[in-house]
Amino acid sequence: MKHMKKKILVAPLNWGLGHATRSIPIINALIHEGFEPILASDGVALTLLRKEFPNLSSIELPSYNVTYAKNGKHFKWKLLKDSPKLLKAIKAEKKAIGVILENNDISGIISDNRLGVRSKKVPSVFITHQLNVLSGNTTWLSTKVHQEIIKKFDACWVPDVEGDVNLSGKLGHVKSFEIPTKYIGPLSRFTKMNSEVKNDLMVLISGPEPQRTLLEEKLLLELKNYTGKVVFVKGIMEKEQNMQVIGNMTIYNFMTSHLLEKTINESALILSRSGYTTVMDLAKLNKRAFFIPTPGQFEQEYLAKRFMELQLVPSCNQDDFTVKNLDVVAIYEGLKAFDFEVDYKDLFSLF
Repeated sequence: MKHMKKKILVAPLNWGLGHATRSIPIINALIHEGFEPILASDGVALTLLRKEFPNLSSIELPSYNVTYAKNGKHFKWKLLKDSPKLLKAIKAEKKAIGVILENNDISGIISDNRLGVRSKKVPSVFITHQLNVLSGNTTWLSTKVHQEIIKKFDACWVPDVEGDVNLSGKLGHVKSFEIPTKYIGPLSRFTKMNSEVKNDLMVLISGPEPQRTLLEEKLLLELKNYTGKVVFVKGIMEKEQNMQVIGNMTIYNFMTSHLLEKTINESALILSRSGYTTVMDLAKLNKRAFFIPTPGQFEQEYLAKRFMELQLVPSCNQDDFTVKNLDVVAIYEGLKAFDFEVDYKDLFSLF
């Protein structure tokens, strides 16, 4: 009789592309350790994972349908206003997971920030770098709510290192936490290569609308005054990859992992959001960067400020950005990788 591979459901949140891309190393590790991952997400996150893993089976989950406020200041209110929608989505997720477990022989669940993707029937893991959820003066509340949800899982994996020198700062480090928490090291699908530098600047945009478009429009305008060679990736997942050349700029709608890895390695400077997945990727590739946090997103604003204070990466507000801002990059150190070996055998022994 042929030994059946254990099936593990891997379900990243569809919120920008970060949760999906940081699931890639986990999915590869599962395959390497003899498991059969089943992909579950929605929207662009699912599209991206299907492109990366065309041979794996995938399931569409209910969408959270949460968008950003146009004005950063209204970010929190928009989220609060959307919270009934969020609760409804979590409920729909739980129901969907019930059906999936009935119809498939699943041995475990790995949820990256999908709050309803768990089951009492199989070991369920929650991946997050937000043991503290920053929301300005309501941080205590958003953190408490998040931690209460995480407690319903069997384990929590934090994509960072313990210790004082780390990437996520107070986001991923709390004094005490009641569920089994493992630091699994920064997750990145990339490998550092000693490539020859071909681009002076690479622009990487992703993240939810309408802020993604607002930043794209601003940067395309500002970079008309930039003299170096620019590669501009819009982060729009479409059926076909396309590119156009305008003056000193080569513009892509999106790049798959392999091309992205190659291009980041070949670029002297990266201009991007300060989302945590981007931070982990750039650290792994030892890159100099300039950050423009998503307006009103407390976590990205905190990370940008932290890396500026640590003299690693400069940043500024979206509205204030001009090409001149890039001149200061030289006096910052850039991001560096942590040497961290993940023991996936041990991690997956839960299943």
